[in-house]
Amino acid sequence: MQQVSARYPVWFCDIWGVVHDGMRPNPVTADTLLRHRQAGGTVILITNAPRPAEIIAAHLEGMGCDAAISDAIVTSGDVTRNLVRPYAGRGIFHLGPPHNLSLLEGIDVARVPLAEAAAILCTGLFDDLRETPENYRYLLAEACSRKLPMICANPDHLVRHGHRLLYCAGSLAAAYEAIGGPVLMAGKPYRPIYAEALARANAARGETVTLERILAIGDGVQTDIKGAADFGIAALLVADGIADRNADPATLEAEANRLVPHARIIATRRSLDWAGA
Repeated sequence: MQQVSARYPVWFCDIWGVVHDGMRPNPVTADTLLRHRQAGGTVILITNAPRPAEIIAAHLEGMGCDAAISDAIVTSGDVTRNLVRPYAGRGIFHLGPPHNLSLLEGIDVARVPLAEAAAILCTGLFDDLRETPENYRYLLAEACSRKLPMICANPDHLVRHGHRLLYCAGSLAAAYEAIGGPVLMAGKPYRPIYAEALARANAARGETVTLERILAIGDGVQTDIKGAADFGIAALLVADGIADRNADPATLEAEANRLVPHARIIATRRSLDWAGA
């Protein structure tokens, strides 16, 4: 990764699946991110977590991640708040676990039952350890019959939690879109979160960073890789995230290029080993 560091001084690095697996931090990744910064690089952690950046920072610290691995954190939750603000003074139905309600702090919206809502804020499943999108068939059908817009705070469909894969808000948004429901998103792969990350990188470096100097690092093809491609930056695919950990990296990269033909994937790695090629 040393050569990659020299070529791309700014890294937009995914968190869940790269920095940690939901339960334990990845010490190899943490070491490489720290070394990149020590070599003059900039790291912006960019995540589809539906919570404010300060909560994610505290969570990382609680897991044992050194705060020095990054210059800033940009979350889907932070940029999603801009989609919620137009509903100030109105009612929103929150679809997701209670711990994501911090997303609404400081915004004048009321949490109301679905029948009274002007929109849905989807931050995930109520119980992602036991439920699947199939459990929400009737709720989504009712919302769609009223043409309620769904604001999706986390476009991820799946995330790894230890040895398990759990459904995320993006899976519900996809199911809602499939039956004709309107969906709004600001996280990866959508442009707003990358624009915010670029602004943070410019501030950290005290200069205007050109796109050819930025590398996106992540494990999600339809989020990290597609988002990077649509924003016009190169990407590095991490194989040991949501993919089958026994999968061949070359096969994963070929599939990623098939799904996102305009992607510029410079490499696929199982981990971000600083000493590796």
